[in-house]
Amino acid sequence: MVFCALRWTGTLAGETSQTESILIEGHYDNAIGTSEAASQGTIAGTLLEDIPLLRPGEVLETVPGLVVTQHSGDGKANQYFLRGYNLDHGTDFATSIDGVPVNMPTNAHGQGYADLNYLIPELVERIDYFKGPYFAQAGDFSAAGVASIRYRPRLDQNLADLTLGSFGYRRALLAGSAPVMLPGSGGGAAWPNSAANVLGALELQHANGPWTVPQELHKVNGLMRLSAGTGEKGWSADGAYYDANWTSTDQVPLALIQSGQLGRFSSLDPTDGGSTGRQILSGEWHDHDDQGYIRLSAFAQRYRLQLFSNFTFFELRPATGDQFEQAEHRDFFGAQLLQGWNHGVFGHDSITESGLQVRHDDIHVSLMNTKARIVLRTVSDDQVRETETGLYVQNTTHWAPWLRTLAGWREQIITMNRDALAIPKNSGNASASKPLPKLSLIFGPWDRTEIFLNAGKGFHSNDARGVIGKIDSTTGLRTSTVPALVGSTGKELGMRSEALPGLQSSLALWSLDSDSELVYNADSGIGSTSPQGASKRYGVEWNNHVVLGRYLLFDADLAWTHARYAINNDNGQSGSLIPNAVSKVALLRATVRHLGPWSAGLETRFIGPYPLSQDGSLTAPSALVTNLRLRRQLSPGFAVSLDLLNLLNRDYYDIAYEQDYRVTPSAPIVPNGITVHPGEPRELRATLQLSF
Repeated sequence: MVFCALRWTGTLAGETSQTESILIEGHYDNAIGTSEAASQGTIAGTLLEDIPLLRPGEVLETVPGLVVTQHSGDGKANQYFLRGYNLDHGTDFATSIDGVPVNMPTNAHGQGYADLNYLIPELVERIDYFKGPYFAQAGDFSAAGVASIRYRPRLDQNLADLTLGSFGYRRALLAGSAPVMLPGSGGGAAWPNSAANVLGALELQHANGPWTVPQELHKVNGLMRLSAGTGEKGWSADGAYYDANWTSTDQVPLALIQSGQLGRFSSLDPTDGGSTGRQILSGEWHDHDDQGYIRLSAFAQRYRLQLFSNFTFFELRPATGDQFEQAEHRDFFGAQLLQGWNHGVFGHDSITESGLQVRHDDIHVSLMNTKARIVLRTVSDDQVRETETGLYVQNTTHWAPWLRTLAGWREQIITMNRDALAIPKNSGNASASKPLPKLSLIFGPWDRTEIFLNAGKGFHSNDARGVIGKIDSTTGLRTSTVPALVGSTGKELGMRSEALPGLQSSLALWSLDSDSELVYNADSGIGSTSPQGASKRYGVEWNNHVVLGRYLLFDADLAWTHARYAINNDNGQSGSLIPNAVSKVALLRATVRHLGPWSAGLETRFIGPYPLSQDGSLTAPSALVTNLRLRRQLSPGFAVSLDLLNLLNRDYYDIAYEQDYRVTPSAPIVPNGITVHPGEPRELRATLQLSF
């Protein structure tokens, strides 16, 4: 893909500035002058054509430094890691698809739960991302970062893909678009240079995985979009449907694998698994002229989740086992209105943007003790209503050819209501607000190099049950409540340079302090996240993207993080290490594109060892995984691709936890053990693609 960017030249004070058009052929659109932070950028959807993906959520691994794993079945949300955060299923990383948020507050399984399994990678046009709390438009769960995924409004060619692979993997995708005539659309003044367009996609998938208990993942996924206009003036309306069910192999004791008592891909509870589904209606309208721009978007979604898990086996209830069910039905809707004005500030070019964002969730969420998916006892049953409102204003001013500023302010307001059906004493209301200032200074460019200084306040919301509840659902003892909004403070010093032809390099030194840490708790009495003490993190990221001629691209991303609890021996435990805080991540990628009829992508990701316990006595091993894609265009409308996932067939663990457990009713409890979810072995997938 070819990007066109504008580069400033002759930028000393008092000189006349000019621009030159630069054509950049690559996967990342992070050219000089296009961002306000070294850790901000845009990923082209064409990158997803060149690399193999084990799961849809791995689309987010194109964000430098972000790791995506899985600790359960492939119908469940992924596990995310970024900047020394175990983000669990999305607590501090906000994701959206075409403006519709993916993260779920007060979710049955985990706060900020972000299930991306309904994503269709072939439809992705771009991913806009940034890290850190420096941008006023970012809302809940965005303290560590944001990824805004955008689908294509139309396809250059219709697609019919069929994929067959190891372990019973089968996938079919039909996607296409066509112009349509709408009443009054005719391509006149209302929608210049564009006809209305309809896009449709249908995805069907089945997979068993390498597991001793077949996963039996069944997925149906569909999208329909109607749009008209251009990037300057236009609108779109979308409808989406998703349904999935599966059997999961959750994490199992490492000691049993090492002793040979349990196969590497075996399960201790063959009835774990779940089902989920969603239906989405969304729309967007925008207009842009010389005076400014305006954008209005809205969505409504119905969502359900039923999840059966067993992480402690027979520790809590030896007679029946420790399986539990987490279930929810949710209706939520939201809207965003933003407007920008082009104006002057003391004779300098300036843009001011203001926005209003509203989201309301109506949630029925419950937790039950179960055996083989049969309910034995209701632990909690709640009707929760939650409304979040964000008001922000943000200004960008070019003070000189070598200096621009980004200053913003966000006010976040949340209200919660909990109707506790099982334990009425846990009913109640809560509300909170939090002011969130932001400031960025951008210096340059000098010799095709920019310097960035960024600072800001961020936040995430807490589960309404933890905010309002007074009685522990399992023990009946009084509990301590947590704040509705938890703050964080981020700072960053960054540099981006294109001084060497063909090389785009960025370096970021950052810190991020959180007022409270959320960690995953695999206790069936909680089955969600639990708050821990304040934390401090700092680190460095170095990202490099190289374009060599028309055919060869290289990406090299390195990240190192130091993560600690702010107070030593906090949380009633010795030490200050943050469990599951990954400190080292590296990605090397080489892509050959359109070399005659051939294309290829080779990608290696390294995840360093990380602590499992606060005192550092338990550590997870490092992981190194290599994936390869080969593609050949057999004719203008027909291509075949071959994906080799875990090419070197290395043994590794997707995730590891410190966990108490008991493996049989009569076995002793193992305190502070290690449970793991093995990474999948080498597997082959072949795709036939028809374009027409």
